[in-house]
Amino acid sequence: MSRLATAEDGRDEVVWADGAPVSDLLGFDLGADGVDRSGLGALVNSALVAHRRLPMLDVIFDRAARRFSSTLRQLSGDNADVAVDNVSSARFGDFVQAQSPFGVIGVMRSAPLHGAMLIAADPAFTRQAVDLLLGGRRGAGREDDRALTAIELAVAQRLLQAMTADVDEAFRPVDRLSLGLERIETSPRFAAVAQETSVCAVAKFKVRLGDRQSRLAIYAPYATLESIESKLRRGFAAEADVVEASWRETLAAGVGEAALDVVAVLADRVMRIGDVQRLAAGDTMTFGPANDPRVELRIGAAAVAAGRIGKHGAAIAIRLDTPIDSRAAALAAEAAQ
Repeated sequence: MSRLATAEDGRDEVVWADGAPVSDLLGFDLGADGVDRSGLGALVNSALVAHRRLPMLDVIFDRAARRFSSTLRQLSGDNADVAVDNVSSARFGDFVQAQSPFGVIGVMRSAPLHGAMLIAADPAFTRQAVDLLLGGRRGAGREDDRALTAIELAVAQRLLQAMTADVDEAFRPVDRLSLGLERIETSPRFAAVAQETSVCAVAKFKVRLGDRQSRLAIYAPYATLESIESKLRRGFAAEADVVEASWRETLAAGVGEAALDVVAVLADRVMRIGDVQRLAAGDTMTFGPANDPRVELRIGAAAVAAGRIGKHGAAIAIRLDTPIDSRAAALAAEAAQ
């Protein structure tokens, strides 16, 4: 039930029996931050794709964090630790609004993917990493907000290239993406790889480099991941290369050790069943001309090679004069199992 009531500002409005304005249902009430969080507007704004639908993303981002730690230790020569802080979903427009104008954003692109991904470093991480890579003192990073110089941008690009390789390696159990750093940007507006309403998988990392903390983030639009979405839905994926190589070696060894009966056929003749039934001990069967020494090798009913009969020492031997028909041999071996 609804009724007409007078609001605090003196205007009449329709309310439910419990006093809640009908406008809440329609989503016309803006919060203090100007974001519509009520009614139909709340339903629209909350229509995010949960990253839990792609469970392999958690595995990939965890692998990336471990590789980030190793890369930062090698490049900076200082203690470094990177841990996944949170993996969630967000709209791309929220990313643009949340970025600092003094950070660095790397655009990562791969041919198998239908789009690009971003790796974003906050100003604290960028300045600390640049200071360490340029030989600065540990813990001497500046906190002033200013644009990076050309030298600092070049060092930051080298760092993001190494971290892009780590992301590519983290995706290896899922697919070979060959991710590369296409460019770096300092303005979020120029790193727009998706529409503002596009939904992204967001991985946020806590970084401790030396004695300071900073943050990294990876933004992967779901539209970009669409080509490998089925693989990301798996609950677990082992190292594909290792498993496949081991399986191939085991299979090859098993096939190589398998035994097959190879029959050498000197000649053959088609006979009626009645003629075969009348054969008795001492009967003689005649074949074609005896001047052809060729022998056909068969596995079951399939001919796999041919050669000529002869002697090798005290043994009767066959010299092959045609290559083995590997496909016929494989089909014959399969039929013999």
